[in-house]
Amino acid sequence: MPSQTSFALRRLQQTLNQHVSNAPLRRSGTGRIRVGTNASGSWTCASCRSQLSASSSSSFSTSASPTAPNSTLARRSFTSSSKGYSSQNSNGSSSNSHSNTNGKQNPNRTRRTVLYATTGGLATAGLFTFSDDIKYTYEATERTGRVASALVKCVNDYRQTLNARDKLGEDEQEEKARLLNECHQRCADRTLEVLEKSGGIFIKLGQHLSAMNYLLPPEWTTTFIPLQDKCPVSSFESIERMFLEDTGTSLWDYFSEFSREPIGAASLAQVHLATIKETGQRVAVKVQHPSLQKWAPLDMRLTSTTFKTLKYFFPEYDLEWLSSEVEISLPKELDFTCEAENARRTASHFSVHAPQLPLLIPDVLWAKKRLLVMACESGARLDDLSYMDSHNIDRDEVSATLARIFNEMIFGEGAPLHCDPHGGNIAIRHNPSRNNRAKTNFDIILYDHGLYRDIPLPLRRSYAKLWLAIIDGDIPRMKTYVKEVAGIGEDKFPLFASAITGRDFINVVSATDAGGVMKPKEASEQKSMSTALQEGLIVDLVQMLGQVPRIILLILKTNDLTRALDESLCTSQGPVRQFLILARYCMRTVFNEQLEIIRGLGNGKLWTLGNVPRLVGAWWEMVRVEVKLEVFELWLRVKRALGLGGFTLGGPAAAGGQQQVVPVGRKGQRRLEKEVEREVEEMRREVKVAAV
Repeated sequence: MPSQTSFALRRLQQTLNQHVSNAPLRRSGTGRIRVGTNASGSWTCASCRSQLSASSSSSFSTSASPTAPNSTLARRSFTSSSKGYSSQNSNGSSSNSHSNTNGKQNPNRTRRTVLYATTGGLATAGLFTFSDDIKYTYEATERTGRVASALVKCVNDYRQTLNARDKLGEDEQEEKARLLNECHQRCADRTLEVLEKSGGIFIKLGQHLSAMNYLLPPEWTTTFIPLQDKCPVSSFESIERMFLEDTGTSLWDYFSEFSREPIGAASLAQVHLATIKETGQRVAVKVQHPSLQKWAPLDMRLTSTTFKTLKYFFPEYDLEWLSSEVEISLPKELDFTCEAENARRTASHFSVHAPQLPLLIPDVLWAKKRLLVMACESGARLDDLSYMDSHNIDRDEVSATLARIFNEMIFGEGAPLHCDPHGGNIAIRHNPSRNNRAKTNFDIILYDHGLYRDIPLPLRRSYAKLWLAIIDGDIPRMKTYVKEVAGIGEDKFPLFASAITGRDFINVVSATDAGGVMKPKEASEQKSMSTALQEGLIVDLVQMLGQVPRIILLILKTNDLTRALDESLCTSQGPVRQFLILARYCMRTVFNEQLEIIRGLGNGKLWTLGNVPRLVGAWWEMVRVEVKLEVFELWLRVKRALGLGGFTLGGPAAAGGQQQVVPVGRKGQRRLEKEVEREVEEMRREVKVAAV
């Protein structure tokens, strides 16, 4: 109910209760309203002796003190002279008095006048009140109908398509695939239209689905990609009202400048540039879409109902865990005070544990639940390759920096994990003043700290050992650590390994000389994975993801998004360097665990006589892996200095998907490939020994 409507309603009710109910108007007695004889000449209730006068805020007001001489009600009665009711002249004398047959004033007319006026005021206030409820009910019905209509159409479309596929013979596999692909595309287009019209958390859900290429067919994921940038924009007037409601002051009381148009809009909020009035500091103001407060509860129920309905018609495709994650994560994302705390905590962690990384997190000045004011830090998108090339920013170094940042979040002890690192939440900015060992000339700016999780220490350590096993292609160790990490048995561990790496399991477990997961992903591998999903593997994958812990789902999401970021950079080195950086962080995690074990064997002391051999052994294995990685990093820098930046281990080029060849001839290329392969093979052996 609007505040103005409720205020008028309360004042009308107070007047009615005090001057009509408590002192009913009668022909005689003390309960009638009459012209007072005091100096002000205002209307006075004969029962309570309080005076009534007109005010600017309501039709009636009560006061214990006399009203002003020029009060409207002191000059005129409730009625007009044309109907015979008394009116006062400037001297306060009464004229043209209306009487009944006995020559007395008719109090019933006065009572009816008060009752009619009060009833009319109540009806007007109620009309404003219930009109808001009617509008909400209409919009909610339209919103629900839109989702329900698309859901029914998609369910019916899939059922008809699957029935048609069942009628085809085994020799018509291409026709089966065509029918299913076309059905995927129709339903994806239909769903995209609903998500765009509904906005809010539906946009957020679509962004999440667009990154789930390990689970959804490409028709769905590619169709939802525009949702990463196509988000609703709230009006400036609604932002002003929300600022006043949440802070109690006008937006212009705090800011001297505030851009009417946002510089960026996301599914849950938008960002405006502003200038603080007192300090003149240029800031970025993140404001939540005002409509979310009204629609978020309904949208969450619609999301939950949608996935429950899909499970009812297609029990093998149980995606309820998606809606459960939305119900847990969304309230935290809608509270910007939580986001402010996450941003401060992340900045503090990296300033202490990884100060060498060029990570920049905007300083938070203050935050409310729906408002966040932070320092203005702008940059270009990570997929803006022309910006990086024009500023001589090495894309390989950008890729390596991203790998270090997010591996630190996953494996760094006490580090919070950013679970939504899509392209809109990361920017890059040229910074020639940096002069560190890595020779980076850029800053990575990280935005949107609403969705964060903390990885428990035992899970972090088991996850590190799992990745070491995957890099080494060790199946027995994979089975052991998949069980520890996700509770997945041996029958489904290949599926989980493929989901976590985004690679075909054949490549995950391939021999060292074949490249394994460090081999660049080819188009044929992507095609075989899509075919496997269509042939029924997706059913097992959906069921498996419904069983794993929720934190694992968010880690998978982070892996998918960072992989997509790396692919958008079109680097010249393939995934080799990414996995070498990953191995370094995994080894560091394993080494720290070994130190704890050694300290426990020494009764809390690390440097005891019995612990020296164990400590030296653990340290030596760690150092040997670090040295190998440092040598590889040095080799990459030398290669760039010699103009050999196009060389990869058979990976795609930066453009066109063609294999790159170093400009030193075929013999030189083969020699370099053999050298790198020897280094990688030796590093894997060291990783295996250290992890065991």
